[in-house]
Amino acid sequence: MPISLIEAWLTREWQRNSAWQILLRPVSWLFGSLVAVRRHAISVGLLKSHAVGVPVIVVGNITVGGTGKTPLVLALAAALKRRGLHCGIVTRGYQRQASGTGREAVQVMPGSETGALMSDEASLLANRSGVPVFACADRVKAVKQLLLEYPQINAILSDDGLQHYALRRDLEICVIDGARGLGNGALLPAGPLREPPSRLDSVDAIVINGELSGSAVPSLRALPAFRMVLANEVFINVKTGRQLQIDEALANFQESRIHALAGTGHPQRFFSHLGALGLPLAAAQVFPDHHNYSARDMPGPGAAIVLMTEKDAVKCGSFADERMWFMRVDAVLPDEFFEFVMKKLFH
Repeated sequence: MPISLIEAWLTREWQRNSAWQILLRPVSWLFGSLVAVRRHAISVGLLKSHAVGVPVIVVGNITVGGTGKTPLVLALAAALKRRGLHCGIVTRGYQRQASGTGREAVQVMPGSETGALMSDEASLLANRSGVPVFACADRVKAVKQLLLEYPQINAILSDDGLQHYALRRDLEICVIDGARGLGNGALLPAGPLREPPSRLDSVDAIVINGELSGSAVPSLRALPAFRMVLANEVFINVKTGRQLQIDEALANFQESRIHALAGTGHPQRFFSHLGALGLPLAAAQVFPDHHNYSARDMPGPGAAIVLMTEKDAVKCGSFADERMWFMRVDAVLPDEFFEFVMKKLFH
């Protein structure tokens, strides 16, 4: 079975409890025990947690799959810059399947090519943020190298580092996908959780991407929670860079055969977004998350327009043709969220 179909099947299955998941519960309990032991070791000092001398904001989640962390990191970087701060971003950067990589901290430059090693999120952050982005599997090493090369930096954003406890943090933000919530509430492999739901009690804030229509999240009642939407859509041609606002895109694409593709943690969100904008899709093709695209993956000449996410597009520049467009979006959050962040960092 193709990996994309397996991922789609797991996403559906993790929203409910079924017989095969019940059989996996003992494995989930073991996984949970290992997570708890690791957290306890950090809390009592058996494993080191490193302070880096500047405020650190960690943006992450407790579920597998895409929740919208990268757009939120970009929104935070822009907000901190508007407030006069010099921020930098650290991220894992390297693909998890790339064995032996990611041990050295490297700066990800705007326009850098992704591939089998460097992740799409790292390139996207470098392209969009306008701030230094450093990649390393060891977030502490990434921060130290960033500060060595950019000593003026006075705030750090860590992309997807909620479980990387070696980096001491001043603010933890957990992003929850509104459509899926916490799924069936079970830890891996019986469910989608990296950490138990009780982990939400220790974060500083929750950001909900879209309307919360998935499983109930009881801890939301006791925590600052903010709604995030993805908006300000612009369609950009992957080959030429031509940009179309939504009204122009509707006028140009409506009568064409549109083939959408997505290799993200939650591809249906992208397809639904296009539909809500009024773009009828002739086909919607799902690829594995972080898929390393080639020209062979693109649809045939029957597809007049090929629409993809910005995360997909950073891997398609070398073979792009004029049919290929990506939708760029911004994370939009209330002013109260950014005020909350600033008060937490500089109270």
